[in-house]
Amino acid sequence: MLSIDIVCPVFREEAAIETFHKALIEATEPLYNEYKFRYIYVVDPAPPDRSDEILQGIADKSDNVTVLVMSRRFGHQAALIAGIDETRGDAVVMLDSDMQHPPSLIPKLIEEWRGGSDIVQTLRHDDQKISFGKRVTSRMFYGVFERMTGIDLNAGSADFRLLSRKVADVFRTQFREHNPFFRGLVTWVGYRISYVEFVPEKRFAGRSNYSLAALILFATNGIFSFSKLPLRVCIWLGLIFAACSATAGIYYLIVYLFFEDIIVPGWASLFALGAFGGSVNLFFLGVLGEYIGIIFDEVKNRPRYLVADTYGARSDAGKETAS
Repeated sequence: MLSIDIVCPVFREEAAIETFHKALIEATEPLYNEYKFRYIYVVDPAPPDRSDEILQGIADKSDNVTVLVMSRRFGHQAALIAGIDETRGDAVVMLDSDMQHPPSLIPKLIEEWRGGSDIVQTLRHDDQKISFGKRVTSRMFYGVFERMTGIDLNAGSADFRLLSRKVADVFRTQFREHNPFFRGLVTWVGYRISYVEFVPEKRFAGRSNYSLAALILFATNGIFSFSKLPLRVCIWLGLIFAACSATAGIYYLIVYLFFEDIIVPGWASLFALGAFGGSVNLFFLGVLGEYIGIIFDEVKNRPRYLVADTYGARSDAGKETAS
């Protein structure tokens, strides 16, 4: 019998996690005769949220539920890594536990996998319930990402997907990045991929855990992880501004030497040019800082996550893996 591990990151889902688990069981239970399922919850702790306690109670009553509680909040992408490290099934499904990724779609992902796909990636189709601003900025990000990286990241790609064991093994053993961007990596690795569209459900409870600042950080991390274009843009802009400065300098020198009756603009223009040049320099330093920060994280080579507590069933992999 084939085995399928389902990885679910959890952060501040106390009000929804029981409902989500029931929906997960309802979606997969009809397939129990064909597949052996294990449900892996990876919890980023956020006291006083009680998600970990609720999941511990669920794990105590089940023989196919695993709960990994991080030592602190390491973030969504690290939770996905921890979940993949725990798996050894023939396939891995990952989806968020806020009910916006519908568990009812899992049988369709499995069907695509059995049809020969190594990766089954879902594409979120935003309807009118999603704010206009969020829809526009989302499309802009995917367009910019594709142009800057050369990677065809389909608009609406979500962290709701199925990976075959072959692909999961690649992520587990060959990718050790400390700032992974899974949506890009899943496309970058190649393999046979298929797509399934879905309309996100409304959050069962609470509000999104992604603030505007967190979304911007997520987007910039994705671009800087895959593209050196920002550095090249800095080089070309630097050359352009240097050429403009040299041209302006030659112009003012000629005016000063040969056209004494023409008044050369004074302090206002100099101040404006100086302020503009300083701003451009700070922007360039910021771009360089982002890349240096990524290098710094890789060089330190600290564990990408730490698990404080584990409840329920464990795989042999989980007993061996700490980070």
